[in-house]
Parts: sequence; structure tokens; C-alpha cells
Amino acid sequence: MNATGLSGILWIGFVLYWSAAARGSSAPTLSSESVKSRQVHVLLMYGALALAFVRVPLLNGRWLPKTTAVIAAGFAVQLGSFALAAWARHHLGRNWSGEIATKAEHRLVRSGPYRLVRHPIYSAMLGMFLGTALISGTYHALLALGVISVAYVRKIRLEERRLGEVFGSDYAAYRREAGAVIPWIL
Repeated sequence: MNATGLSGILWIGFVLYWSAAARGSSAPTLSSESVKSRQVHVLLMYGALALAFVRVPLLNGRWLPKTTAVIAAGFAVQLGSFALAAWARHHLGRNWSGEIATKAEHRLVRSGPYRLVRHPIYSAMLGMFLGTALISGTYHALLALGVISVAYVRKIRLEERRLGEVFGSDYAAYRREAGAVIPWIL
């Protein structure tokens, strides 16, 4: 099996883990984004995932050399991102939701990775796609990273608005203290 195939296996493991974690206990939802808004995100996410692995004729060229160091760096980023997502999901506990939602007894989580970034799961997803793009080294995988970046920029804007409404000045203070996806940078 080649390196891109192994990256795909990591993605399958991630999806299985995430699906199992999503079945855990979650607080009742009081309000959430519209079905159409959620569908836009899901479409972009699955489209990006397909683009990361499906060979696209005009985009099958390489943007990176196929070296052991680059591929190893890609696996390190992908594995580290998987771990970050699991850590963040653990700290969210009953507040987690796949859609942008307000939960019963919703609280502002600032522990674990949330001490440094407001959206560590989104950071992790971007990292998973970056790792795959490094491993693959192809333009279609790089384009997938671009598509998922657009998806999460959109989702972060919507979620930031919702969290500001729910937590007010506490969230405004948190925004000043923690980056959105990269500590001290972004």
C-alpha cells in the first residue's frame, strides 16, 4: 500500500472514532443552525474529502517532491491533528454538536486545547487535510485543503456569532485571549 492509501486508512479511523464519539451523551439542543446551512458545510466537507483522494486528470500533478521527509511530515501532521481533535472533543463533552448549536446548560469551555484556540476541532480538521496534502503531494489534495479551508472559515464566522450571542462579554474576552485556529496567530 502506498502512503496516500495509508493516509486514507487514517481518515477511515478518524471517521469511525468520530462517529462513535458522536453517539455519546450530548446535552439537549435548544437551537441550531438551519438544515440548509448544515448541508452547505457537509457538502463542502465531503467534497473536499473526495477531492483529497480521487485523482483528477488536470490536478494529478505534484506540488511537492515525493520524499520520505515530506511524507513523514504529512503523517506527523495528520496523526497530531487526529489526537488534537480527540482531545478537544473530550473537553467539549456534552457541549459537542456537529452543527452550530446552543445546548441546554451550555458552558464556555476553556480547558485543554481550548486554552489556546477557540476552535481546536476545526484546527485539527484543517491539519488532517494538510497532512493528506503533504503525503499525497498532488494538486487535487492541495485543492481539497483549500475547499475545506473555505468551509471552516464560513463555519467559524457563523459559530463566533452564535457564541457571542450566548456568552456575551465572556466570549468577547475569550476572543482576545485565544486564537481562532492557530495560537497567537489566527
